[in-house]
Amino acid sequence: MDFDVVIIGAGPAGLSAAYQIKKMANANDQEISVCVLEKGSEVGAHILSGAILETSALDELIPDWQTLGAPLNTPVTRDELYLFKDHERATKIPGWAIPAPMHNDGNYVISLGNFCRWLANQAENIGVEIFPGFAAADITYHDDGSVKGVLTGDMGVAKDGTHKDGYMPGMALNGRYTLFAEGCRGHLGKQLIERFKLDEQSDPQHYAIGIKELWEVDPAVHEPGLVVHGSGWPLDGDTSGGCFMYHAEDNQVVVGLIVDLNYSNPHLSPFDEFQQMKHHPHFAAVLSQGKRISYGARAIAKGGLNALPEMAFPGGLLIGCDAGTLNFAKIKGTHTAMKSGMLAAQSVVKALSQDKETVTLSGYTEAFKQSWLHQELHSSRNFGPALHKFGTLIGGAYNWLEQNLFNGKVPWTLHDRTPDYAQLKPASECPAKDYPKPDGKLSFDKSSSVYMSNTNHEEDQPVHLQLKDLSIPVQVNLPRYDEPAQRYCPAGVYEIVEGSAGPELQINAQNCVHCKTCDIKDPSQNICWVVPEGAGGPNYPNM
Repeated sequence: MDFDVVIIGAGPAGLSAAYQIKKMANANDQEISVCVLEKGSEVGAHILSGAILETSALDELIPDWQTLGAPLNTPVTRDELYLFKDHERATKIPGWAIPAPMHNDGNYVISLGNFCRWLANQAENIGVEIFPGFAAADITYHDDGSVKGVLTGDMGVAKDGTHKDGYMPGMALNGRYTLFAEGCRGHLGKQLIERFKLDEQSDPQHYAIGIKELWEVDPAVHEPGLVVHGSGWPLDGDTSGGCFMYHAEDNQVVVGLIVDLNYSNPHLSPFDEFQQMKHHPHFAAVLSQGKRISYGARAIAKGGLNALPEMAFPGGLLIGCDAGTLNFAKIKGTHTAMKSGMLAAQSVVKALSQDKETVTLSGYTEAFKQSWLHQELHSSRNFGPALHKFGTLIGGAYNWLEQNLFNGKVPWTLHDRTPDYAQLKPASECPAKDYPKPDGKLSFDKSSSVYMSNTNHEEDQPVHLQLKDLSIPVQVNLPRYDEPAQRYCPAGVYEIVEGSAGPELQINAQNCVHCKTCDIKDPSQNICWVVPEGAGGPNYPNM
């Protein structure tokens, strides 16, 4: 199937790019065919974010979004920021001491999944073709090395590689330009970065894992529009990250924990840190009479401007979190992803309107540098490195000075050039972690949590969590790091079990919620996450 533009991923970046291309083409009576591939069973099924939406990009893309019924129903009414000292105490930070990017006046508490469903409808209404349930498994190339398009994965392949009843081979989707908007740590984006050496001039990308639950709570403790952020306990002084609780509509709150993946103690379990966090009185007061209705987890690209690769390559672009455009100072990536997609659309439409087709969309790089997106990312470029270098307290104080007094306009740039996976210390050098057992009311185990994510994969299919060397988990990672995959995975995918010849790594791929943490944090860089059969994975409602 041939299209002018093929877009991989129906998230904020991909859908914004698709909408903007058709919007511009329709305004100019220009015929441009646009196809969006989405690996989830439906648009929004794999979308997970906090989420607080800043409308700057949406105002540009669809100015009449309110009239068209965009699901932005809960304006932020109040911001609170806390420093959690231990399992009982917390200090509220006064408003003047909150870093400027973390103020949310004019923003909305939303379900990003529902927002993407709405955005997909708007795109389809103006001629975009969207194909959910089809995973882009491979990239195809022209003879000159430029990207030609993608191949979707075969359907109906058994674990042993044989074809089952109902086998259906993948399709080739060719585009004059292909835009990759797979989200954080896209497996095709990773290949493109390596093939075209797109990251030679940038710092390593840095990541966090975000774990989130959706709760229905007692109306007496529900305050629509209240936004709460915090740092400190349960994370120790060597682990950076933060927590959040957003009061959404319909007596629902979202609660979550973000753990930076540069942590050093291999005994740490982000999932168990999160479960422990909910027992703090500040959270328990809201959740104790409530009911958990959904769970999910997703990696977050938080390296910012310093870690951005070159986004243009022969035949296409990396956009949104596939490139890493999230603004971690604001803890927001939706508006930045949308803007990167809109800039990509403008470059694509311009190239398609020229008599001589441009292979590399180099004009995108200059358009990006002239945009408010670049300006915003540049002003917050030191936020993450400061926290990594100086810790939560001193780094936070530095960021307050830079953001509130200098508006991010300082003449220096801080760097963090050590990859997250290389930060782990041997297990013997780190204190053990003793996590309390879940009580089934505020805290839960992994298996019941995965159940709440509606995750499902066809059981008899090739495992999509591939080991480059089968011996490394037991021979290297287990003795040195006590195989941390058992703990950094928030879905219980990896287990060390006793086999006939000793310890073995068991991979429960059926549990995978597609967070990509294993691909990022494995200290031996031995795990490669690839797409499973199309439509497999979580099915998030209202997340």
